[in-house]
Amino acid sequence: MPRRILSLALLLCLLISLPAWAADLRLGVGTKPGSSQNLVAERFAGLLAERSQGRLKVEVLHSGVAGNESQIARHLLDGQLNLAVITAGVVDALAPEVRALEFPFLFADYGQVDKVLQGRAGQMLLESLAREGFKGLAFGENGFRHLTNNLRPIHGLPDVAGLKLRVMNSEMSEALWKTFGANPVPHPFPINDLLAKGGVDGQENPLWVIQVYEINKLQKYLSLTAHVYSAHLCLANLAWFEKLAPADQALIHQCMDQAATEQRARNRAGEARLLAELKAAGMQVDEKPDRAAFQQKAVSLEQSVLMQAAPAKATLESFRQALR
Repeated sequence: MPRRILSLALLLCLLISLPAWAADLRLGVGTKPGSSQNLVAERFAGLLAERSQGRLKVEVLHSGVAGNESQIARHLLDGQLNLAVITAGVVDALAPEVRALEFPFLFADYGQVDKVLQGRAGQMLLESLAREGFKGLAFGENGFRHLTNNLRPIHGLPDVAGLKLRVMNSEMSEALWKTFGANPVPHPFPINDLLAKGGVDGQENPLWVIQVYEINKLQKYLSLTAHVYSAHLCLANLAWFEKLAPADQALIHQCMDQAATEQRARNRAGEARLLAELKAAGMQVDEKPDRAAFQQKAVSLEQSVLMQAAPAKATLESFRQALR
């Protein structure tokens, strides 16, 4: 009898000491199902549940349930969320090194993107996010950002002058469009109401965003400026992550990496189709705007206060070294 009581007492102690992560994990995503962020989040949730045999379950809070992307980043830091998949640019005020990732015209194509982000330089950036309280797990993909507007075709820099343009809540994005001569208006996503009411003339986003959110129904002109490669950061709360058993840390990392890899491949495979669909739907597309002029103008940003911050400067240099 005493042995049975002792066994029951030990079992009770074990149950009481089970960590909070044995319950559902909360993953924040600002966009709706079908978006690139959600594709990563849902695939990750499925892989993790399968490989943990149902022990680790993920609740995906999408469509702004956990707030906009800037709010999701802060909720991740304060522990309200365990994980998040968010656009890199929205955390550049919290993590200055991310500004290097959003530096204009840094990457010419996806081959260069992978050479940097899937190599040591990208891993160093993910690791550096620990300074701010994030655990960097993987890079998902938003894609190359392009410019749309309702006023006029945009071919060169003079066409951008005075354009009232919605941008992310990103210090780098706002500085970039001021440099180009536009009037940037930071505004969280989604932005359909803002566009429909004429609050801005235009916006800039990858092709999938324009199509999935039907921005083409609100904007007439599309210029394939590809001015910034936009990544998604797949993140965890560092303090929470470090309390996990090493085997669970490795499992979470593995599942997120696979989900992000699959999403990047899917995103790239669909771009030609998306462009054809946007044209067929009536958008007027300039496929070869004067990117050289935009790129030359953007060079001045490297000497800005934003990029002179030590983490941003060091990360940008590591990226460039990886491209050599």
